[in-house]
Formats: sequence, C-alpha cells, structure tokens
Amino acid sequence: MKRLLFIYNPHAGKELLKPKLSDVIDIFVKAGYEVVAYPTQAYKDAYKKICSYQSQEFDLIVCSGGDGTIDEVVTGMMQRTDRNPIGYIPTGTTNDFANSLHIPKNLLGAADNAVNGVEFPCDVGRFNDDIFVYIAAFGLFTDVSYQTKQGMKNVLGHLAYVLEGTKRLFNVPSYRIKVTHDGEVIEDEFIFGMVTNSRSVGGFRSMVGKQIVFDDGVFEVTLIRTPKNPIALQEIIAALLIEQVDTKHMYTFKTGKIVFESLEEIPWTLDGEFGGEHDRVEIENLKQQLHIMVPKEHVKDLMEKKDEEE
Repeated sequence: MKRLLFIYNPHAGKELLKPKLSDVIDIFVKAGYEVVAYPTQAYKDAYKKICSYQSQEFDLIVCSGGDGTIDEVVTGMMQRTDRNPIGYIPTGTTNDFANSLHIPKNLLGAADNAVNGVEFPCDVGRFNDDIFVYIAAFGLFTDVSYQTKQGMKNVLGHLAYVLEGTKRLFNVPSYRIKVTHDGEVIEDEFIFGMVTNSRSVGGFRSMVGKQIVFDDGVFEVTLIRTPKNPIALQEIIAALLIEQVDTKHMYTFKTGKIVFESLEEIPWTLDGEFGGEHDRVEIENLKQQLHIMVPKEHVKDLMEKKDEEE
C-alpha cells in the first residue's frame, strides 16, 4: 500500500480544516494511501518533519496551511536527495501560490487534487542558503504578513494586510542597492523589490507582469524606486491600486539569477515569513526542481509554451 504523510497547521486561516479533517483523510484513503497525519506544533515544525523522515518511507507528502506551511515543507524537501511530490491544501489568508497553480479553493477539491492531480515540475528559488517557493521581497509592506497578528488575519482576512500596510506609508524606508543580473548593473534607491514566481502577490494580480509560467527557469522582478516627492509617492500608490506597472518609477524584468548588494543589512521576507537581514543576496531559479500536484486540465496553462517562442 502506498503511504502518505499529511502535515497540517491546525491554526491556519480560520481553522477551516478542523471540521473537514475526517473527510480529507477519507479522500486520501480512497485513493489507495495509508495516511500518517501530523499536526504541526510550532514554527519550523513542518520543515523538521520533512527533513527527518526515512528514505522511501512515504510516496507522497500533502500539506495544509498557509504560505508559511508550504514554504517550510518545500524548504525541507529541497534539503533531501530523495524528493517526493507535494500535494497542497491551502487554508491560509491569501494563498497566492495555490491560486496561481489553479489548486482548488474548496478544501475537499484541493484534497482530491493532492492525490488525483498530476505531478508538475515547478521552478523554486534559492535565496543565499535558503529556499523560497514564490516570492522573495524587501521594503514597503513586506513585513506586514509576519507582523500582522494571527487573530487579526483570521477575522479580517486580506483586509488585515491592507490596513496594517497603510499605517506605514508616511514612514517608508529607502535603500541604496546595486542590482546585478544578466550582465546588467542597476544602482538606485528603492523602497520595494520583489523576485516572484506567482501570478498574484498579496492578492494583487498583474503586479508581476504578463504571461507568467512556472517552469521556464526565470523569475519576474519588480523594483520600485524611492519617490522624490509626495506626487511621485501618490503615482506609485495609484499604480499599485490599479495593478499596473509605472515605468517612470519601476524597473521590471525577468531573470534566472540576480544579486542585490547594499551597505546596510536589509530585512527580507520569503513567502510571507521573515527571511533575515542581509547586505548581499544572491537569488537563483532552480528550474523545475519542485514537484507539486496540480489539476490535470490546467497543466498546459502553467507550462512554458515552447512553440510560441520561435
């Protein structure tokens, strides 16, 4: 009998999983799996569990929680030499990554996809010695997700992030950074930067550019320059609200490898979790190294279309 390790965060989102837990496990068993269920007890618990299980002990890993849970599971899996495919049941507040991959929002639909979907080889990011699934970012708003209280997230959902973020618009830190990619060097002052493999960030679509695919070996990069006056700041906010790139204030490009260097240590966030403070960051796209279960009907939409490039 095939074996499945089910790691879940019982406190994610509005604790949506609890009343459906028995139904979820029933779906796994009907798909032919013996199930080992593991509710996480603390921060980094999912990561430790993934790193510690024996080789060939499980055929499939399924995790449920928010972006922090999937980040821990993927980071742990990337440390292993024997990597299992991962199924994901999103129960967090925003779930950008799951939405981008067309993983069903419905809990039981996502559980069914985890065991009956198809394995998709997705890009994943290396951040110095760490791993991120879909976003590495610094600056404006990036600490909101890990500084917003869980209770507030549960009650208000996405609005909690927006409310928390608007408090700091008039006290925006600015960083002088040297950015190197593909033989090009950019030196400028920035209030925000993100390296992404997602079709939405913080629930906002279109902020990361068009024609996003997940197996092409490149990330989408958006860098927002420091506004020189209140009008420039208003223009940036307006562009963010209507989800458009404002080339006067932003750099946008795609790359497989990028280096950020600064005189001061800058706090980063990886998939909504604190990623440490760094004065040098090297980010590399690890092409197609994450195997994740996605709905069969959406695979072509997620893939690089080779014939369209020619």
